[in-house]
Amino acid sequence: MKRQSFIKKIVLRFRLMRMPTAVTCVIIIALAFSACQSKPLEKEAEMKSTDSTVEGTPVTVAHIQSGAMDETVEVNAVSSFLLKTYVKANANGYLQLVNAQLGKYVSKGQDLFIIKTKEAQSLGNTVTSLDTSLHFDGVIHIKAPGSGYITQLTYQAGDYVQDNEQLAVITDTKSFVFLLDLPYELKPYLPNNKNVQLKLPDGSILDGYVDAALPVVDAVSQTQNYVIKVKTDKQIPENLIAKVSLVKKAKQNTVSIPKPAVLTDETQSQFWVMKLIDSTTAVRVPIQKGMETNTSVEILSPKFSPGDQILVTGNYGLSDTAKVAVQNNVNE
Repeated sequence: MKRQSFIKKIVLRFRLMRMPTAVTCVIIIALAFSACQSKPLEKEAEMKSTDSTVEGTPVTVAHIQSGAMDETVEVNAVSSFLLKTYVKANANGYLQLVNAQLGKYVSKGQDLFIIKTKEAQSLGNTVTSLDTSLHFDGVIHIKAPGSGYITQLTYQAGDYVQDNEQLAVITDTKSFVFLLDLPYELKPYLPNNKNVQLKLPDGSILDGYVDAALPVVDAVSQTQNYVIKVKTDKQIPENLIAKVSLVKKAKQNTVSIPKPAVLTDETQSQFWVMKLIDSTTAVRVPIQKGMETNTSVEILSPKFSPGDQILVTGNYGLSDTAKVAVQNNVNE
């Protein structure tokens, strides 16, 4: 109504001034258009000013967690065969037959090599032709001294070998173990970790038992090897590295929060969290840490209630009291 009365006054003035009708119409249209556009612009400006006052830092929150918690350390264990049998030649001669292949499983007593002595190779059938009762052929059969897989093969058929020369190596499958590479400072935790689980690179898990310790410590890394015996039907190759988790400390009733919720200073001497006190305000709360895992941190003080909400993301760099906009709840 006010804009219409204003336009009427302008039109009346133009008439009194005796301006041409065409000019009057152009001025009236321009005034009407500006009046229509001003109101939406005012509303848009008002909405922007309102939004800027309400918006806060986008964050996500999580509730306080309670329950059992343990602190672990991860070490390596390497697969190994403790017992290896060496197949050796027992005479000088030529290999007529090699019944062995790398990676092949052989049984105890199985023929692996046939050697024809150099004397038989040189004389041929001369001795037999002189005396047929001798049945001399100069052939020697070498059998597998134990069962297992052939991991090393030195010669092939037709090669000349000498007495007591190594021909092959057989690993005893019954001696298969994992050797735990344990730093010496972690030795006090071993009595409570006799039964362990080994995580293989393919994701499978084997149950094992820590048996004996080898009486040698590596001079450089100061680690000692412990034998872990496992029961499995899988064919596991030698020198495969598995992961073993040893429990250092365990508690049944703990109060903890997700690890990203804990903030610290540059010297890592002070720790705090950002706690939500209402729907849009978070305040800084100093804490004292306890045990830590890969995902959680134990809170020794202060005492939080289960309903408290702690900022997990978007908390870095916030002031002691900050306006926030909760996006979602991590626990949901």
